[in-house]
Amino acid sequence: MDSDALNTFLTVHRRGGVSNAARALHRSQPAISRRIALLEQELGVPLFERAAGRTRLSDAGRVMVPYAERAVAAAQDAENAIRALTRQNAGPVSLAVVGTLAGGRLSQILRRFAREYPDADLTLRTATSAEVSDLLRRGEATVGLRYDMDRLRDLDHERLATEQLQVVCAPDHPLAGKRVARLADLRGERWIAFPEIPGRREIAASHVFALFMTHGLGEIAWTPVDSLTAQKRLVEAGLGIALLTQSHAADELRSKVIATIGVGDLAASQDIVAVTRRGGFLSAASQRLLEIIREGYAGTNSAGHKAGRPKRVRARSRRK
Repeated sequence: MDSDALNTFLTVHRRGGVSNAARALHRSQPAISRRIALLEQELGVPLFERAAGRTRLSDAGRVMVPYAERAVAAAQDAENAIRALTRQNAGPVSLAVVGTLAGGRLSQILRRFAREYPDADLTLRTATSAEVSDLLRRGEATVGLRYDMDRLRDLDHERLATEQLQVVCAPDHPLAGKRVARLADLRGERWIAFPEIPGRREIAASHVFALFMTHGLGEIAWTPVDSLTAQKRLVEAGLGIALLTQSHAADELRSKVIATIGVGDLAASQDIVAVTRRGGFLSAASQRLLEIIREGYAGTNSAGHKAGRPKRVRARSRRK
């Protein structure tokens, strides 16, 4: 069992079949089928079930996936480590970021990194928080930036900052610039939030619903919008209110195209967390990128937390 066989297995799984995997790996379909057959023969169990023209994981295949991902990631680490011996300030650096964190602060971080490491091959991917962790775990990214910590034992987490959440509205909203005593006072409003995706709950939507549930308010009227920029434009237009971090709304608040509503019993925040693969290899360039990210978030806490050296937190040992 080698890393190429495991990578072929994972590609067939992720691409949904042999033909798609063949295109992704630039190989022929018979070659992919033969590689899977040899792997199954070696293990003595089928890894896929083929029915009604579809390829699905067998029970053995589902057990195999996390082990195959770790093995392929370790092989990639080994390759990157060897390359780093001759190219300390170059080589691939892959960053995975939650889309709503890809704003002005990230631009400053990347600009600084590019000045210091002009020969590094930097790639950037945006995803949900859960997907960022998955990319790190599979070895498809070396550094991640997401909201809050998960429980994947394969990852290390480092809290960079904590941002207070606030309610924003159009500047001509009757409550703009005012304060209400309770979140319950906003029950009749239409809320704008990220949509719920089964198994991939976006943190911002989850905060809205969880807050209302914990306050005993039940269902609310809401509009699902999968873009932060679009959410803010709808708020500006007076089509709803939203729960955003201070940094997300900073530009619009400065230009006064949106306003805030103070809420007396609202105490909610989001942690911004850097993620790396536990035991994974980080080149000099990747380590420096992580340092620049730390420095970029230093002193930005806005939820009453003392600014300073971020606390490094290891993931809990229990999976979701």
